[in-house]
Amino acid sequence: MTGFGGTASPGMVDWNLAVATATRLARPGPDVTRDEARAVVAELRRHAKASEEHVRGFTRLETEQSHDTPVLVVDRPGWVRANVAGFREILKPLLDKMQERRGAHPGSAVLGAVGGKVTGVELGMLLSFLSSRVLGQYETFAPATRDLPAGGNGGGRLLLVAPNIVHVERELDVQPHDFRLWVCLHEETHRTQFTAVPWLRDHLEGEIQSFLAETDVDPMTFLERIREAAQSLAGGRPEGEQDDGGRSFVELVQTPAQREILGRLTAVMSLLEGHADYVMDGVGPSVVPTVAEIREKFQQRRAKGASRLDQALRKLLGLDAKLKQYRDGERFVRAVVDQVGVDGFNRVWTSPNTLPTKVEIAKPADWVARVHRKAES
Repeated sequence: MTGFGGTASPGMVDWNLAVATATRLARPGPDVTRDEARAVVAELRRHAKASEEHVRGFTRLETEQSHDTPVLVVDRPGWVRANVAGFREILKPLLDKMQERRGAHPGSAVLGAVGGKVTGVELGMLLSFLSSRVLGQYETFAPATRDLPAGGNGGGRLLLVAPNIVHVERELDVQPHDFRLWVCLHEETHRTQFTAVPWLRDHLEGEIQSFLAETDVDPMTFLERIREAAQSLAGGRPEGEQDDGGRSFVELVQTPAQREILGRLTAVMSLLEGHADYVMDGVGPSVVPTVAEIREKFQQRRAKGASRLDQALRKLLGLDAKLKQYRDGERFVRAVVDQVGVDGFNRVWTSPNTLPTKVEIAKPADWVARVHRKAES
């Protein structure tokens, strides 16, 4: 295998070209001197380490594998490389299936020669857009590469995107040291969730693979979605098309089984994101003096979006759904903790059966009734 793509045979996506395109198009980061950049990297590493103790103490979750999960402070091209590796890993079954279907199409030889490169360029355009917006990320499904280590036995890695953190702290005009620790607390919560709950990664992977196995997507439809996203990014829209904010990739869902799986995945992601926000703000007052100011300004930025183009892309890529997950998930966590305390909430991590459903995320009392009354009966 060479690089990310494995150029021995054509595929639905030229992964090497996606990386090259995203790296070439990625916006330059904020102006910092070499010494400033070194200081930011060193501070983020210190904050990531300190966050482990803060998060463990607040959540009362015991982690056994966190020392085996690397923390990587990366630039925008580094974030792109890490995510392409993760996408390639998790999407392989679906893309292999689509490759087989493509072979039955008339003109498949031409599509095979060109389609992978076209898709690689367009995916690279999308990744370049996202690479300037992500502050941090816990990569759950992270294969190790030569320059991007990952935890052993399927462990992930925690990414902190230094130029984006500096850009946002300047844009919001907040205290840099506080903001950097605040971001680290959120991402460390995700690392704690997966290292303290060993079954969670396998459960999520199983759900995702079940979803992909049910997918019956025409290859041209898949390419069309990526092309729509790239056109939005370039500011183009087919003539006569109504500006409905774009269609989400999630709208490729077709079967009742997929909708059921997606409902479960949405509930889990709402839980994980909401829990991270809850912990970030719960720990904040004791270690981040300006947490109230940071939260207020950051929420305003999150809700507003950068532009009409940004809003269209957020819709298309499903990022609006992610914002809703933060809000719904945090309300769920807060309501459950208020009712049964932190230890009572932590029953959520007992098994896949104690995870909240999509309905329970919106109705926390239903989850409390199901999990706690069942346990006490």
